[in-house]
Amino acid sequence: MAIYKLFPTKDASIYTQDVEMNTGLDSILEASTYLVNNDPYLSRYLIKFSSSEISNTFSNLVGTSSYQIVLNNFIALAEGLNNTTHLYFYPVSGSWSMGTGRFDNIPSTKNGVCWKRPNISGSGNWSTGSFGINATASFSPITPGGGCWYTGSNLGLNVESSKSFGYYGSKDIDIDVTDTVKTWYSHSIDNNNGVPNEGFIVKQGYKDEFNISVDNAHTLRYFSIDTNTIYPPSLEYRWDDSIFDTGSSNNKVLQTSETFISVYNNEEVYYPQSIPRFRFAAIPKYPDRTFITASYYTENYYLPEDVSLYAIKDTDTNEFIVDFNSDFTKISADATSSYFDLYMNGLEPERYYTILVKSQIGASTKVFDEGINFKIVNPWKYKLI
Repeated sequence: MAIYKLFPTKDASIYTQDVEMNTGLDSILEASTYLVNNDPYLSRYLIKFSSSEISNTFSNLVGTSSYQIVLNNFIALAEGLNNTTHLYFYPVSGSWSMGTGRFDNIPSTKNGVCWKRPNISGSGNWSTGSFGINATASFSPITPGGGCWYTGSNLGLNVESSKSFGYYGSKDIDIDVTDTVKTWYSHSIDNNNGVPNEGFIVKQGYKDEFNISVDNAHTLRYFSIDTNTIYPPSLEYRWDDSIFDTGSSNNKVLQTSETFISVYNNEEVYYPQSIPRFRFAAIPKYPDRTFITASYYTENYYLPEDVSLYAIKDTDTNEFIVDFNSDFTKISADATSSYFDLYMNGLEPERYYTILVKSQIGASTKVFDEGINFKIVNPWKYKLI
């Protein structure tokens, strides 16, 4: 198992309501269609992750493992949705600057990306024609601009991702963008392949963006990198690095779900740069009668192979930060014990987290919540680095 998160280097929303307004420091990212005094407007947002961090994750962490890459955005407000509301995610064509504006600034800030142009006021506008290979845009003649994006690459990968929304269910974004990130990584190795990493542009579909009415206006606002909440956007790498190799160990595999489970090496306090290995102690609650000279409870058991998973939840909110996943959160084992490694960089500091275990033992599947808690601390706060 492995879950590793990258956080954006920049993000911003762009609006037809004010085509020169920059919102690079807003706490909200918005891809909405809406009315103001019966006039229709729309917004899109751009979000970029570090090219060097993407390359480093591929080269030094993922390696040759099978993997998935997911863009995570957490909902702040959703209104007016119907069963046909969609968001689309494309790789941006062309560089852009984040700027330092906010939506409520009066007068509006014009020192970064906006609907009209990708950079500071006075620089060139977003292209409205003569696009590069596989690149395009969509806009109203009244408000030209709105960004440019790729719809394909010479690698033949699908760089368009989409998510549908309805009346019910989560409005959070958890979208597979593996092919898009592959094209960026390929370009970083050979600029004749793929497309350069300029981030994602997120938008509603053409029919919704240019058919806005009282009955067809959809508000979708997400937390940005500048949020004061625990919900910043992230690019999440998931891959399977689980190993079940117990060597010459004589430890048995659990055969009963009536079991005590703990982490015997839990240090309880960790730093964001940590990659601890959590080792499990597992023993049946009701051992079979047997004649032994040592205490029965000195014997450790393995959690069953391939069907034992871990998850991490926020202790205060009970929200899953890393959910159970049969592909990417398998528990490993070596000659010592069952275990898993956890990259702490994806967890918000100054919060407590709880480790859960789900295992299929015999005919039953059980989730163990044994109060195994730890805290991430901010090293700057404690002057540790």
